[in-house]
Amino acid sequence: MNLVWHVSIFVLCTGAFSAEALRPDVVKVGAIFTFGTINGKVATIAMKAAENDVNSDPRFLGGSKLSIQVHDSNFSGFLGIMGALKYMETDTVAILGPQNAIMAHVLSHIANELHVPLLSFTALDPTLSPLQYPYFIQTAPNDQFQMTAIVDMISYFGWGEVVAIFSDDDQSRNGVIALGDKLAERRCKISYKAALPPDPKATRSEVKDQLVKVRMMEARVIVLHTFAKTGLLVFDEAQNLGMMETGYVWIATTWLSTVLDSTSPLSSKTANSIQGVLTLRPYTPDSESKRSFISQWHKLSNGSIGLNPYGLYAYDTVWMLARAIKLFFDQGGNMSFSNSTHLSQMRGGALNLGALSIFDGGKQLLNNILQTNMTGLTGPIQFNSDRSPFRPAYDILNMIENGYRQIGYWSNYSGLSVVTPETLYARPPNRSSSSQQLDSVVWPGGTTKKPRGWVFPNNGRQLRIGVPNRVSYRNFVLLSSVNGTNKVQGYCMDVFLAAINLLPYAVPHIFIPFGDGHKNPNYNELVNMVAANVFDAAVGDIAIITSRTKNVDFTQPYIESGLVVVAPVKKFSRAWAFLRPFTPWMWAVTAAFFLIVGTVVWILEHRINDEFRGPPKKQLVTIMWFSFSTMFFAHRENTVSTLGRFVLIIWLFVVLIINSSYTASLTSILTAQQLSSPVTGIDTLVTSNEPIGFQVGSFAQNYLTDELNIPKSRLVALGSPEECAVALERGTVAAVVDEQPYMELFLSDHCRFSVRGQKFTKSGHFQETLH
Repeated sequence: MNLVWHVSIFVLCTGAFSAEALRPDVVKVGAIFTFGTINGKVATIAMKAAENDVNSDPRFLGGSKLSIQVHDSNFSGFLGIMGALKYMETDTVAILGPQNAIMAHVLSHIANELHVPLLSFTALDPTLSPLQYPYFIQTAPNDQFQMTAIVDMISYFGWGEVVAIFSDDDQSRNGVIALGDKLAERRCKISYKAALPPDPKATRSEVKDQLVKVRMMEARVIVLHTFAKTGLLVFDEAQNLGMMETGYVWIATTWLSTVLDSTSPLSSKTANSIQGVLTLRPYTPDSESKRSFISQWHKLSNGSIGLNPYGLYAYDTVWMLARAIKLFFDQGGNMSFSNSTHLSQMRGGALNLGALSIFDGGKQLLNNILQTNMTGLTGPIQFNSDRSPFRPAYDILNMIENGYRQIGYWSNYSGLSVVTPETLYARPPNRSSSSQQLDSVVWPGGTTKKPRGWVFPNNGRQLRIGVPNRVSYRNFVLLSSVNGTNKVQGYCMDVFLAAINLLPYAVPHIFIPFGDGHKNPNYNELVNMVAANVFDAAVGDIAIITSRTKNVDFTQPYIESGLVVVAPVKKFSRAWAFLRPFTPWMWAVTAAFFLIVGTVVWILEHRINDEFRGPPKKQLVTIMWFSFSTMFFAHRENTVSTLGRFVLIIWLFVVLIINSSYTASLTSILTAQQLSSPVTGIDTLVTSNEPIGFQVGSFAQNYLTDELNIPKSRLVALGSPEECAVALERGTVAAVVDEQPYMELFLSDHCRFSVRGQKFTKSGHFQETLH
């Protein structure tokens, strides 16, 4: 028994000693970045700071130290690959980076073979699938979320098409593909893609050539997905081409926010070239640890560069890896490496690929990284089942004259908001359109009015708009020539231009006069020219009638028309106006009833009422006085008999009705102008043989002859309001039949005439005509 006990103790001690012996003094981690970039500089400083913080407590890794060796790829994919291969020869357990997606696609194949995890916070290509590249981990939100945020902004402002300008590399190209997919979900699209050489190889002439093409496009909403050097060059050249003026919308991806955070202050030239631009910045919640790190940054960087969110992600990525390594050790893992059977056959030669070894614990370390659940400088850190970061979010920034202002946030949880994402996490998710909010935006050109996002392309044909060149009633359409350019005014034109301004895009058009300017044009001919494609549309006081609707389409009417009859009238004299409320027969009957009621009351009262007695002459006067005084309820005689009172009550009620009717009729007579004319309406004209006037160009002529069967010999063409007035005054025509809007204008200047009867057709409405 004692022997077994001693053997067990010996085995345990030997196992513990072996585990300690296999734990290395230094845990090697590689990092591949381009030192000449903003993110490369910031990441290098932040990773070294995290390395020092991890190693400041020797017990954290059980006596081992974390060693991060940084390799400068110097904008070269080849040098980046060589650096990664060099790390693989020296028992490196993980690699931080690479910085861009081009190298990530290549190095991920190497990582898959050698089981070395790659952790990148800047290679955010959404096509780097964990199914294809299981050892590649994106520790910052990839471009799929950034493009979703941009599409939510585009949908919020109501735009339908965008132009995408991007660097022609894997990350930018695949980001634009993701943008197109997200736009398609909202029934929007990318109307044009302008590809630039990979950053930083784009030249000013190449950028200018692409921007000139973009300027010819219809869409004015431009998404710029590139990197700092190329992006700033695009904005500088866009300003030179006048593409930073009112009407344009520029949305830059996160590269611009890194420039703002890390380059301070911006040169005045750069600041002027990005006025009104919208950009995104990865959102990191406020915390004590974040504020402490920001306060130390100036000392860490020696003031050489400002801190941006990707520096925070770099710091957290190092700690994420360090925690995973600690857990690996706690699980009894060994930092052991073995030769690859595939590569052992390739020993020798200058490349010496056989020196590359497989990390035996790579799978276990990868699982530990994916199970991370910690709080870092960027907030809570954990991975979803698809390896995407937990609750990605962005700040939305608007470039203004003296820097930038934050206009809201975007989160994958609830979309656009003006409150921090943490506030929304406490509520149920709400992606309804009514819940999406952003503060006001200062757009390019300094305007706060939302741009339409559309114009007609510069190489497009203008719409040919036919306009009647009227000589009468020019309040509706007035066409004049100013410096060789046709200028149109009038109510109909105001309606047309107001409708154009409400469209979400511009409609270039040219007004073409129709008519010789000496007489009103024939509107049927104008409509036929629209149908024949001589004009694309016609605008003016064009009435809709059945025959015209067979050839063209009309807009909704904006003035109710119809035909009316206007004829001369005579005014009634007001000298005897007080007699006109009642007819003579009514006056006679009323007077008779006064006398009859007075007589009846006298008969009922004179025997028993002393006030109705006396000499015959007195009694006759009493009857007359009593009868007519009841009209004003001023009778003084009292009635004492029951029948007399009953008759009086009924009569007083009748008098009340007579007084009220008389007062109402007299008031109407005195306040309304009373006119008389032998023409009472269209029926009078149809049954008579009098001549009828009509306006030249109006559909009234055809209506009178075709619908009412009035002979053409009775119709008189009148070319102007003055001719109408003269013809009516001289009796040349008995009346004028024309459309109501014209006649209302005519009567506003000629009070001697009036509309007789009601409108007798509703076939006419003022509208625009469309082909």
